[in-house]
Amino acid sequence: MTTGAAGEGQLDVLVVDDEEPALADLAYLLRQHPRIATVVTASDATEALRRLRDGSFAAVFLDIRMPGLDGLELARVLSRFARPPDIVFVTAFEQHAVEAFELQAVDYLLKPVRPERLSDAIRRLGSPARQVIAGGGGGGDHPDRIAVETGGRTRMVERDAIRFVEASGDYVRLHTDDGAFLVRVPISSLEESWRDSGFVRVHRRYLIAVRHVTELRTRNGGGYDLVVAGQEIPVSRRHARELRDRLARAPGARPRKAAP
Repeated sequence: MTTGAAGEGQLDVLVVDDEEPALADLAYLLRQHPRIATVVTASDATEALRRLRDGSFAAVFLDIRMPGLDGLELARVLSRFARPPDIVFVTAFEQHAVEAFELQAVDYLLKPVRPERLSDAIRRLGSPARQVIAGGGGGGDHPDRIAVETGGRTRMVERDAIRFVEASGDYVRLHTDDGAFLVRVPISSLEESWRDSGFVRVHRRYLIAVRHVTELRTRNGGGYDLVVAGQEIPVSRRHARELRDRLARAPGARPRKAAP
């Protein structure tokens, strides 16, 4: 079988999910969309790879939690194809969003999938201008992005727009000039992913963008506070040394030092 021979602008896609009701529902929604020509289904990664061997697909709609090879692992395999398909993750779990977009996913849909969100994802498929995540294997000059749910829709927030990150239980709050966005992801994951992109952990609750530090204040009795985007952020003793080193190395970063 050779897919991809649809009319101009139409796409052949593969849907992978080990839960039959979810697989059938998503396949049905995709078949209703005018841009989708053919929908092929697979119930696990092994069957998906067999389908991909027998044909070519513009995109793969991929569940994450599956027995055997899970969706993230399968996406890594697909990224090594000579012509990898676009990946859209479809899952009931929010916490994998950072890793998913590091794999250059086009979109990250939460179950149950709403038709309007699915249409948003389909609109992005095959677009040469779509932004991908750097560090996922060739993002070039494109900034990292992270998916946030706001107002019933998923919005992509660029990493470069984030001034600081604040931990809040199992969530983090991303502070930008446009407001704050709550995302279910450990702050330690962002710390590790963004360490080489100008972010540094300054407290168990805070991860800051070094370039947005405007002031370094010395506390009475020792220690420091930072001013980032107009907000004062404490620096813990265990993170103070790394912060000083990062500020010293940051190009043009000379935050004003204020007396207590």
